[in-house]
Amino acid sequence: MSLTNGSPRRHYLTGLSPHGCHRVAYFEWGAAANPRVVICVHGLSRNARDFDVLGEALAPTHRVLAVDMPGRGESDWLADPNDYVFPTYLTTLTALIARSGAETVAWVGTSMGGLLGMVMAAQPKSPVARLVVNDVGPVIEPAAVARIGEYIGKAPICANFADIERYIRIVSAPFGKLSDGQWEHLTRTNVRQRADGRWEVVYDPGIAVPFRTAAVPPDLWAMWDAIRCPTLVLRGTESDLLSVATAAQMAARGPKPAVVEFAGVGHAPMLLTPDQNAPIVAFLVT
Repeated sequence: MSLTNGSPRRHYLTGLSPHGCHRVAYFEWGAAANPRVVICVHGLSRNARDFDVLGEALAPTHRVLAVDMPGRGESDWLADPNDYVFPTYLTTLTALIARSGAETVAWVGTSMGGLLGMVMAAQPKSPVARLVVNDVGPVIEPAAVARIGEYIGKAPICANFADIERYIRIVSAPFGKLSDGQWEHLTRTNVRQRADGRWEVVYDPGIAVPFRTAAVPPDLWAMWDAIRCPTLVLRGTESDLLSVATAAQMAARGPKPAVVEFAGVGHAPMLLTPDQNAPIVAFLVT
């Protein structure tokens, strides 16, 4: 069961890391000639198809480009797992913006994608004209880092689809109460069937190497305070990654965004429902 009316268009570009070139997949919704471009960037172990529903919601007014970051989805795995770091990711995203042909873009980033958006938007002469940060902030709570560390890079290879969907539901429980159809969609776009008939997630376990070797990331308040573009922050009320206190500081500093919260959701809102997508659509369309 798919939650969308049609499949997005798939494209590829060439990315560069310290140990060579790699192919990067990205997906497109909306008219290819539309100059209003939205870049969508997923979380640590997810992929571009998390934005299927949002992409369709924005397609009438925008051209939406959602990327499989290196090591995820249909993008190549990197030769050296130590290259799964922000400089590599920012190089990838700069290439995507260049490929779009747009002089300025809007940015929607979930978790890791939100951190990357903050870094990009803080740069002098940044092409980011509007920024949506989904359930992440300049300070990452250690409890969330510990929780993610318990499963990242350790996904099992399962005998059947039902087993791997069960695993996805367990590690993704903070996403909140989703329908069976939504869980199936999130699973099918995040797994693949191997030649031997078993099922595996579509990310390189190596993405966990830099995650495990680095301490809790330093705070990014200096980056946040440098952002000048209009910004919107989304937060799950049960989030263990973006605290109430941090969200309040974000609203008072830097771009001073509105903060929209979703009840009964942890880390992170998955943007699969009209109530979660409506604030983004309103913010980007105006």
